[in-house]
Amino acid sequence: MDNTSSSLCFPNLNSSCRRLLRPQSETTLLYTLLVFFSLLTVALNSLVVFSISYFRQLHTPTNNLLLSLAVCDLLVGLLVMPVEGLRYIETCWLLGRLMCALSSYLFYCLVSTSLGHMVLISIVRYLTICDPLHNYSRITVTNINIFIFVCWASSLLYNGLILMEHMGNPDRFSSCHGECVVVVSYIPGTIDLFVTFVAPCTVMAVLYMRVFVVAIYQARVIQSQTAATNVRAAPTAKSSQRKAARTLGILIVVFLMCFCPYYYPTFAGEYTSSNLSYYSILTWIELINSCLNPLIYALFYPWFRKAIKLIFTLRMLQDNYRKVVII
Repeated sequence: MDNTSSSLCFPNLNSSCRRLLRPQSETTLLYTLLVFFSLLTVALNSLVVFSISYFRQLHTPTNNLLLSLAVCDLLVGLLVMPVEGLRYIETCWLLGRLMCALSSYLFYCLVSTSLGHMVLISIVRYLTICDPLHNYSRITVTNINIFIFVCWASSLLYNGLILMEHMGNPDRFSSCHGECVVVVSYIPGTIDLFVTFVAPCTVMAVLYMRVFVVAIYQARVIQSQTAATNVRAAPTAKSSQRKAARTLGILIVVFLMCFCPYYYPTFAGEYTSSNLSYYSILTWIELINSCLNPLIYALFYPWFRKAIKLIFTLRMLQDNYRKVVII
């Protein structure tokens, strides 16, 4: 009798779901990993937020995008990762009906908002490199802030429509107490596949390939112009080409690795359901992208490394260090 009760999510309810009993060592390991990735995601993105907010030289239109992206990914580490981790480790939904409705909505909104910011960053990089004459007139603080607002607002509205049925009746697909089943049917799932994966992936790939081609062309022009006067220019140009190729490759490959698996059910012609045996794996591969974003989009910048050094050495506490030259 005791063993039966301990295997139920809610022992006092006859309609309770059964809990998957894990070995203590496995549970401890899973909670350790959950805390580690959640704290790492929050810490890395907090550094980006603080650096851009504190140092005045970093108050630029482009950095506003990085700041908003970091806030989005910070919320993923702070709110989404613990909930999804608890769902997987405990194999029971312990947070109630309201949180069942809101948690999935929050998850979808933050992930799609993060993706929208990556697309905006690719557009800004394209305009900066490929159309520098009109760059300053187009990329202004006001324009970027408008784009950021539209990105957040459209994500809230779009995911509200995708999850309308689930939010209205979160118990619709639950067979017992202790379940929070989210199901996106095939047609909305296919629409979501194109809106939040195929279209952004295509835009990013096309823009980054264009940026790569222009960067290669500019490097060759510099190489040809300096070949007669500077013998060392050629290796420098080739190094610049390799660096551009490596950075662009990392951006696209990491994006595909993190987001492509999540859409496997849609590719396979199935409903996207949190009841799938492999759903947690797909979810966590996608969530890890929020931990990698600050590494990809910020740690490649020398100003971020300098800002971190000033923060950890506490030199930022000195007078006028908000005006220090970072870039």
